[in-house]
Amino acid sequence: MGKKQHQQDKLYLTTTEWKNSFGGFKGLTKSNADFRRLPFNCCSISFQPVEIPYCTPDGIVFDLESVVPFLKKYGRNPVTGEKLEAKQLIKLNFHKNSRGEIHCPITFKVLTESSYIVAIRTSGNVYSYDAIERLNIKTNTFNDLLTNESFTRDDIITIQDPKNLDKFNIQTFVHLKNDWKLDDDDEKARRTDPNYYLKSISNETAATLEQIKTTPSKEFLEKSDTSIYSSKQIKTNQQKLDHTNMATYSTGRLAASFTSTSMDPVTIMEAAIRDENDIRYTRIKNAKKKGYVRLVTNLGVINIELDCDLCPQTCENFIKHCANKYYIGSKFHRSIKNFIVQGGDPTGTGYGGKSIWNKPFRDECNPKLQHSGRGMLSMANSGPNTNKSQFFFTYRTCKGLNGKHTVFGRIVGGIETLSAMEAIPTDDKDRPQTDILIEDTIVFVNPYDEVDAELKAERERQDKREAEEEKMNATVRSAKSTKSSTTNDTSTNKAFRSGVGKYISNEFYTNAKRASATTDEDNEYTQKKKRKLAASSSSGTWSFSQW
Repeated sequence: MGKKQHQQDKLYLTTTEWKNSFGGFKGLTKSNADFRRLPFNCCSISFQPVEIPYCTPDGIVFDLESVVPFLKKYGRNPVTGEKLEAKQLIKLNFHKNSRGEIHCPITFKVLTESSYIVAIRTSGNVYSYDAIERLNIKTNTFNDLLTNESFTRDDIITIQDPKNLDKFNIQTFVHLKNDWKLDDDDEKARRTDPNYYLKSISNETAATLEQIKTTPSKEFLEKSDTSIYSSKQIKTNQQKLDHTNMATYSTGRLAASFTSTSMDPVTIMEAAIRDENDIRYTRIKNAKKKGYVRLVTNLGVINIELDCDLCPQTCENFIKHCANKYYIGSKFHRSIKNFIVQGGDPTGTGYGGKSIWNKPFRDECNPKLQHSGRGMLSMANSGPNTNKSQFFFTYRTCKGLNGKHTVFGRIVGGIETLSAMEAIPTDDKDRPQTDILIEDTIVFVNPYDEVDAELKAERERQDKREAEEEKMNATVRSAKSTKSSTTNDTSTNKAFRSGVGKYISNEFYTNAKRASATTDEDNEYTQKKKRKLAASSSSGTWSFSQW
């Protein structure tokens, strides 16, 4: 009961107290640290789940595709290192439930890493030891529980004993210690791939390497030539650059060549070239131009207004298809009452069609355009950014399609034709029982042709102006060169006298004498003026001595 005997006591358990006196973690023992377990249903060579399971008389599980080549090359058990022949292997039959889990076919219990699992040598069937013990060993009837084949007690092979897991310890496998490997064709092929030696790479790097692998060498070289860092691309850009497509920002090659040693030096700041479609679409948006098209069907005509200023790429695809008569002869292959009617597929199957660029293009969903009301025109697709040639008209408001499909126009005439389409009965696959055909397409207003004509005219005017300036500059240069040559011819190497200054003309001497005489007269006048001022200052007029 001394003083301050509890002064060092703490109001909480320390790490040492929790570890030694309570249920804390005691640390890894050597046996636990060296133990790495392999699941019972995995091959002891490939460490992958077995597809064609076989086992040794000791109950070590292998996959047939892995163990047979191994035995042909080494002739030993990959786990223990003892001699082993292929005829000693025993075929196993794992049974699975509806969820794909390995279970005992008698007790229907799922076999886990803590289950006692055995197999019968004669049949190869795998059971839980509990079922064999109750139904075979205790009753002394050694017949297979599924096939009724007779067996002995020695035919019971232990696949997994939870109390003895030494054969599942990967650290003790002989083929890993001795580095016994199979150089099969697949492995050799994988080693030729540079990615084989990359331990960890990012998703972006893996995607780039895969693209390089799948891209043909010719196409890859073409893409390299069109890169902004390619010398060929520089020449191409210089040829195509004009006042119309000149951007307000540079190509960045000057800065890149300054900071990168892999690029050729560039000393000129060059303006970047804007994409031609970007220029065209911007002008259409600024001018707020609309397009107008007529579809002539076997049920009547439909007049359509296209929002080219809001969805320029989608509208261009539709207008050019109409101008090229792409839709003539195609059917409206899908009609759902109170929903939509879909067409634009030349094959009539709902899986065909292509864009004017021969590849899918991006969505242009605009919040100003919604599937609101009857007769809205929208693009059909199979997912984001998969627009091609198929389109549909709405029979009513379809809010569920907003943000998923690009609305780019509406019916402004011939709504009764749409009603006639909706009245046609359909089969169980929503196909109209009477064909709805597009017989003709007429383009009334095409803003894209107008913009192309404007750009062409601007470029022609610019070329003409540049040609005139170049002609004028050439004339000026020619005149300067003629004058220079004339002056040189009349004044070179003409002697006027002998001695020093023999190349100086008499006119120069005359002008020099005149300038000298003028200077002398000015000096005489200046001196007289100074004397007069001095005399006046010496008189008493300016004296203050009498004050």
